[in-house]
Amino acid sequence: MDQSAARVERKLEYEMNLVREAIAMVANGASPRVVVGGLRFGEALIAPARGLATEAGVRLVPIWMPDDAGADIAFERISDV
Repeated sequence: MDQSAARVERKLEYEMNLVREAIAMVANGASPRVVVGGLRFGEALIAPARGLATEAGVRLVPIWMPDDAGADIAFERISDV
């Protein structure tokens, strides 16, 4: 693996860890909503993050950027009401 591919892989893993932490914060009741912004690979993380969020009882809301600049991701508590 070349250095560029290794950097991309590290960045993806870093961003996925941010997503996991945000899901955990909402699922554990630490916050009703967490937005993970400034993600370089936000659009690519939506599908795997949605699965993790659903398993944790959390809703994923993509926040699409203008001009196809990718997406930030919000995680929200799913109300029991």
